[in-house]
Amino acid sequence: MTPSLTLAQASRFWWQLGWVSFGGPAGQIALLHRELVERRRWLSERRYLHALNYCMLLPGPEAMQLATYLGWLLHGVPGGLIAGGLFVLPSVLVLTALSTAYALWGQVPVLAAVFAVLKPAVLAIVVVAAWRLGRRVLRTPLQVLLAIKAFLGLAWLGLPYPVVVGLAALVGWAAGKWRPGLMALPMAHGSGGAASTADAADQPALHGDATPTPDHARFSPRRLALTLLIWALALLLPLAVLVVWGGWDGPLALMARFFTRVALLSFGGAYAVLPYVAQGAVEQFGWLSAGQMLDGLALGETTPGPLIMVVAFVGFMGGWHSTLLGGPGNGWAAVAATLVTVWFTFLPSFGFILAGGPLVERSRDDLRIGAPLAGITAALVGVIASLAVFFAKPVLFVSGPAPLLPWLVLALSLLALLRWRWGVLQLIGAAVVLGVTRQLLMSGIAAVG
Repeated sequence: MTPSLTLAQASRFWWQLGWVSFGGPAGQIALLHRELVERRRWLSERRYLHALNYCMLLPGPEAMQLATYLGWLLHGVPGGLIAGGLFVLPSVLVLTALSTAYALWGQVPVLAAVFAVLKPAVLAIVVVAAWRLGRRVLRTPLQVLLAIKAFLGLAWLGLPYPVVVGLAALVGWAAGKWRPGLMALPMAHGSGGAASTADAADQPALHGDATPTPDHARFSPRRLALTLLIWALALLLPLAVLVVWGGWDGPLALMARFFTRVALLSFGGAYAVLPYVAQGAVEQFGWLSAGQMLDGLALGETTPGPLIMVVAFVGFMGGWHSTLLGGPGNGWAAVAATLVTVWFTFLPSFGFILAGGPLVERSRDDLRIGAPLAGITAALVGVIASLAVFFAKPVLFVSGPAPLLPWLVLALSLLALLRWRWGVLQLIGAAVVLGVTRQLLMSGIAAVG
């Protein structure tokens, strides 16, 4: 019998997830898959991949949008808002605290020791995610070729992410139209999604392949119009308040407009849009220096949540330095600027999911949509593998007193995931404990010396 799931139970999970969602989009997508598909059986493989493919096409943080989509699928609009909100809230709290410490005292060196252990563990999660996803979705030579081409395009040729995804979708569409046998689609209804996941318990998924679309996820023109209206009001009313308070070119209104553009232009993840953020924040508006921007990126990479959350640091420093907001050194102005930045950066993502979700659910059995999405799924294997290569160099090839430490942590993490069947949350928790213990020992040795 398929178990039930209350909104309170799901909310507790989303809250816990927000605190351990390290590793950028690849690590976060892997964590969601491991927890929701393999361990908890809230979704089947097919439902998860269908949602993921849609999120990969959108501007904005894919993992946060995926969490929002899955929360919405499970519990409607309240579930989507809670899932997406709790996915980013811990990151906002942590980064605001670290930004305050940075503004008052400079860099926070304690993070380096802790995340020297955590980063190799996250790298292992990404590697295992690419391996497991590849085993499940690459079922034809064409799909294998798409994965290889996506990997080479990103890792070696430096092609823009939207180009890679767009070409994969185009190949999938062409194969579905003229040679459907070249592009194996996800399993049809009733084919047993649970059996496709080796680590899953022998129980049906709460939302399996054959589970009907819930009433709240069915397309309704009236519901779509209401969603678009609320989305527009959530964007325009706060902007109007900021304009009335400080003028169209006031510091907070300027941040609201700038980070809305950032949200709409962030195709291909945070790394693709960060140069635009840096150019605007450093050169055009002078909210922070280039060195501070690099320090903010380092903080963003070593905290949970989407990497695009580095904009919270940018907003904080902009408010901290602004003479028009009572600065420099006004902490309340810095917090207000952070909240404005986060609101206008992530609001578009909620709108994309809540407005587009019903249309995506209606397309699950449509070959015209399924074939391009199957092409994107195949390319996604190469995308995750390219991210693993991207992270491997700065994580594994380090200088210092313990150059072999990241290799040892990576090997132990792979062993824990593949042999001991540890969960992602368990592995991240162990890595954090080990990192904290290491820092305490290093501090004790330094004090004695």
